[in-house]
Amino acid sequence: MTMPESFNLDRLPTPIGTALLVTDADGLLRALDWEDYEARMQQLLRLHYGAVNLKNARAPRDLRAALTGYFKGDLDRLAAIQWRVAGTPFQQQVWNALPKIAAGTTMSYGALAAKLRMPRAVRAVGHANGSNPISVVLPCHRLIGANGSLVKYGGGLERKRWLLEHEGVEISLRTVQRVV
Repeated sequence: MTMPESFNLDRLPTPIGTALLVTDADGLLRALDWEDYEARMQQLLRLHYGAVNLKNARAPRDLRAALTGYFKGDLDRLAAIQWRVAGTPFQQQVWNALPKIAAGTTMSYGALAAKLRMPRAVRAVGHANGSNPISVVLPCHRLIGANGSLVKYGGGLERKRWLLEHEGVEISLRTVQRVV
């Protein structure tokens, strides 16, 4: 029998709710989700790592500072965060592509699939995006529907809207109406 993975769990207040920060012994970010979605986060951790033991412990100071800086408007701070995720090779490919979508811009699922040279893999890109364990840092909120609508966000569409507006994306009334 294998021992469960052991990770640290910290909580960070943000303007859009309390973020859960899961880090490993090396201080690398393994998961970031929202307190009101803790059950989903734990399910994703089990899916990616098997049995997981979470102990309450402070995340590294530089990680907390980078996230706090991002939420205060220094959008480039996310690039300084070191992370590690477990997932299939396809998921890894999608997750590694997400930070390349610049803050203040969006991309459709189809455009990302095409960029990955798999234009027919739109649904697979959407599924991998939905399994992203590191919200915000791997900016899955920057993926939108082909018609410009804000579709699906694990932390809720209000958070997605806030994150995009925080990064300078204009959300039109038409887009909002499509979401509702």
